[in-house]
Amino acid sequence: MTIKPDPTLVLPDDLGRLHFVGIGGSGMSGIARLFHERGFAVTGSDRSDSATVQALVELGIPVSIGHDAAHVGDADTLVVTGALWVENPEYQEALRRGLPVLHRSQALAWLVRGERLLAVAGAHGKSTSTGMLVTALRALDRDPSFVNGAVIQGAGTSSAWGEGDLFVVEADESDGSFLLYDTSIALVTNIDTDHLDHYGSAEAIAGAFERFAEAATELVVLSADDVGTRALGDALRSRDGAPRILTFGEAADADVRLTDVSEIGPIAFTLVADEVEARGQLGVPGRHNALNAAGAVAVLVGIGFPLADAVAALDGFAGTLRRFESHGEAAGVRLYDDYAHHPTEVAAALQTARSVVGDHRVIAIHQPHLFSRTQEMAGDFAAVYERLADHTVVLDVYGAREDPIPGVTGELVSGAFHDAARVDYRPDWSDAAARVAEIARPGDIVMTLSCGDVYRILPSVHDAIVAAGALARDAPADLAEESAR
Repeated sequence: MTIKPDPTLVLPDDLGRLHFVGIGGSGMSGIARLFHERGFAVTGSDRSDSATVQALVELGIPVSIGHDAAHVGDADTLVVTGALWVENPEYQEALRRGLPVLHRSQALAWLVRGERLLAVAGAHGKSTSTGMLVTALRALDRDPSFVNGAVIQGAGTSSAWGEGDLFVVEADESDGSFLLYDTSIALVTNIDTDHLDHYGSAEAIAGAFERFAEAATELVVLSADDVGTRALGDALRSRDGAPRILTFGEAADADVRLTDVSEIGPIAFTLVADEVEARGQLGVPGRHNALNAAGAVAVLVGIGFPLADAVAALDGFAGTLRRFESHGEAAGVRLYDDYAHHPTEVAAALQTARSVVGDHRVIAIHQPHLFSRTQEMAGDFAAVYERLADHTVVLDVYGAREDPIPGVTGELVSGAFHDAARVDYRPDWSDAAARVAEIARPGDIVMTLSCGDVYRILPSVHDAIVAAGALARDAPADLAEESAR
């Protein structure tokens, strides 16, 4: 069993010394950094070393590798991530001592008390939309504070204190923790059936988003293209005292309407609001990013910026880490990683790859995330990969916060393909990298997809492709020809 936030917990007035268990996570590290910068004594632990951990150490935050009760030290408050198991020795030590234990979302809620909060929620596109808003607000001289679930390329960090009046947060719906915040402005990118391990039904998911949006005191911005957010808007408008609502998207009735999208080169588009038009361009590819930009611009217009200024402020957006992130080349094969872990997100990532790969092929490496999601959506994943990737190599399930479910492996996904020749189930990573090297040719894109640790396979893929290319060059002509087939 994993640790979930306790909504009944009364947050202490004074947190004292804080110890973060799982401090290397994208969300945890950003929150820990903000507490440290505010002068709190912060320590942490993580199961393994990483670049994120080392960045925290360089800031002066002591981090222990591995989990042990002794790491709690003289902490007054424990901060945990929902990925931790209740058996974690540091969590158990805090319970033994009677220390307050805060879920990371509760620590963030404590930190942003009294701030003018701009919270970005949605099944897909949260991190990118948050990054766009931070980038644009900085360009517009508003200098926001922020916490994002991914490093924002232009900012070089996932969190920072600013001097402006807005605090921008990526609000996580996966465990209901986005309901903890006192939100002023809410952006909901979309609503999808996910995290059924927490909610149990699509109706419960919709209800949580409704509670999140209706709590916003100034403005709610919703997609006009998404069935779930349109229903949410109708529900909000039917009530007395409903918050102000703006919509965005390609729908004809959107308040900020997206049109004339060009995917040739950098994504370019036109946004229309109140009969005013502005042409925009991003430094990242993908049609879905034009839609994310429309949502960010709708927020900016809603808080008073002219449309042209809001659109121009996004020109500098260069993406976030683990969102169609380049990992270089290997013998002419382009390597990318993407955080996509739901069929809708996988489709968007693969469509982006197809928009830039030209006449070459897209080879996907899929790491299923969560046993429950794999059991529920194996067929959906297979359909997306079979439609949009030329070949897919499936790894085994990254269980994260879940116990294994008997019979649920990556083979559920590979077995759901109609054309077995277009997929391989390779649970051994060395075997998987070798298989990708057999398939890949110069000009192709190889892309890892998952919010697990699948990106760690890319160095092995790189080396395997380089080695395969060297073997082909050194082989006799007839063998080289056979290898190239």
